[in-house]
Amino acid sequence: MEILIFMLIGVLIGRFCFPKKLKKLNEKMQVVMTMLLIFSMGVMLGRRENLIDELSSLGFKSLVFCLIPTILSTVIVYFLTERFFDKDKKEDK
Repeated sequence: MEILIFMLIGVLIGRFCFPKKLKKLNEKMQVVMTMLLIFSMGVMLGRRENLIDELSSLGFKSLVFCLIPTILSTVIVYFLTERFFDKDKKEDK
């Protein structure tokens, strides 16, 4: 619940208080912070002594947990793109 509250606060600050001239800087900082987060997660995983044993036991579950959202997101984006962007192309002709 706390995550949603912080996200809502960020949305409200971004919408009403954040200056538009800093938008590009904010976008770059988001990418840098995301890369830092992924890097730190990799370091935490790499420090685990029995990572290889855990990977073999969790491998299938992790694969399914990764593939299902990826496939569903791709399918949804494809259909939304087909619906909305093709409509715009037909109107231009």
